[in-house]
Amino acid sequence: MAYEWIKALHVVAIISWMAALLYLPRLMVYHCDAPVGSPQSETFKVMERRLLNAIARPAMAVAWMAGAYLAWEGGWLTSGWFHAKLALVIALSVAQEFQARWVRDFAADRNTRPARFFRIMNEVPTLLMIAIVILVIVKPF
Repeated sequence: MAYEWIKALHVVAIISWMAALLYLPRLMVYHCDAPVGSPQSETFKVMERRLLNAIARPAMAVAWMAGAYLAWEGGWLTSGWFHAKLALVIALSVAQEFQARWVRDFAADRNTRPARFFRIMNEVPTLLMIAIVILVIVKPF
């Protein structure tokens, strides 16, 4: 019974984590258009920091912990699909750390990237998520 509860927790954490990873670059797209020092820019800084620190990071931590339990208890550690999924989840975690760096750049008024960059980077978590879901549901190998 604990396995099912942990699985539910894992799914909730993943949904929260993905929501943050998908919304953060979108905020940055809009932040690019805000003049440095403007009230709008300062509001974006607060929104980005809170989204990263209050939602994305805690959700990622819960997802990793619950996922580790599920992998161990479910006996998935030797499965090929699980190794591929793990590699993609690591890539998703790295993507979050890039986003964290961009949040710091905006907070210090050091962003040099155009809005188009963040529009493109917004697709990275989406593509990783699609591949991860396919691996988990289909288990192709």
